Amino acid sequence: MPNTTNGYVQTDLDHGIATIEFYHPASNSLPAQILGDLAKAIDKAGQDERVKVIVLRSAGKGAFCAGASFDELIAIQDEKQGLAFFSGFALVINAIRKAHKFVIGRVQGKAVGGGVGLASACDYTLATEGAAIKLSELAIGIGPFVVGPAVERKLGTSCFAQLAIDATEWRSAEWAKKHGLYAEMYKTTDELDDAVNRLADKLAHSNPEAMAMLKKVFWQGTDHWDKLLPERAAMSGKLVLSQFTRDAIEKFKKKAS
Repeated sequence: MPNTTNGYVQTDLDHGIATIEFYHPASNSLPAQILGDLAKAIDKAGQDERVKVIVLRSAGKGAFCAGASFDELIAIQDEKQGLAFFSGFALVINAIRKAHKFVIGRVQGKAVGGGVGLASACDYTLATEGAAIKLSELAIGIGPFVVGPAVERKLGTSCFAQLAIDATEWRSAEWAKKHGLYAEMYKTTDELDDAVNRLADKLAHSNPEAMAMLKKVFWQGTDHWDKLLPERAAMSGKLVLSQFTRDAIEKFKKKAS
């Protein structure tokens, strides 16, 4: 039984479909430990010859992912800690990118910050009508630097800029589908799961060599992300130490309490 108190990452393999599920009780916001475990799980499934396709999902009926752990964010004391913290989603995005299998994203609820990055990094993402998105980083004095390349690649520079600049406003799931983040959208979670299962089963019976080749084609031109994403993480790691950001975080804490 997974540890629901501290969150978990678990992988289930069934008929060539590796379902990787993550969970954290704080609206599926992810601390460094879970992000590291998630990256390892994706990397392992991506290299497992038994796996034909990967499904990435979160548990619960609420948010798909509320981004990185806010508790860990406010505890950062120096640039080294900042780099380590913001590198969490970099590890996961690069694991998805380098997996030799298609990754289907199953987004059952809202996605914020790093959660938008995960949805964008997946090769094919399906969502419910309630799966609104927001890049809120600028609102607390930093920026969506790490997830930016994945979001921009999927939605384009203009839409990425809209999300990054208007950091307090939600964009609907319909908006996200219109601009290419979501391939399809469903009214209920049950309908979403049926669609995910149908697609995963179809891909599990497709030519794995052809899918691996297509994956390389889809991600062509991103080999430099192994260097780029950590560089972006360092940018956020430096900004989070500024007085402006500290003050913004304090205001956010008071508003949330």
